Amino acid sequence: MLALCGALLGFLSSAMPEIMRFINQHRDRIQELAIMDRQMELTKLGHTHRLEEIRLASESNEQIALIQSQRHVKVKLVDGLAGSVRPVITYAFFGLYAAVKLASWYSWVRGSSVPAVTAFIHIWSGEDEALFAAVMSFWFGHRALNRKR
Repeated sequence: MLALCGALLGFLSSAMPEIMRFINQHRDRIQELAIMDRQMELTKLGHTHRLEEIRLASESNEQIALIQSQRHVKVKLVDGLAGSVRPVITYAFFGLYAAVKLASWYSWVRGSSVPAVTAFIHIWSGEDEALFAAVMSFWFGHRALNRKR
């Protein structure tokens, strides 16, 4: 019995360095995998930052192109007309819209015994609300959204 225990102890003690080497290799592999995972995360983060830089550069280039597209030819009349196209169209559309709404209001007031205030409420529809929201968002929302981003 003592010989059997001695043989078993001798076998285990000779295999112990191999077992310890196997355990150490396993720990090293786990550590290497963790390092590689962190390196991949850092690489992804670097790519994300690079994509953000590219996006900001393209927005900047777009703004520069928009500004350069409004070149001045140094003739006051031409420069004035070129600068007034969008505002004139905006004011003309608003004038037309206001005229249609006033005509609608007038027909409500004249055609029935509805009070003037009630006629205003009836001519203002959901489509008017959507149009109003779109105009306000166009003129004031774009800059606010850019600041938020």
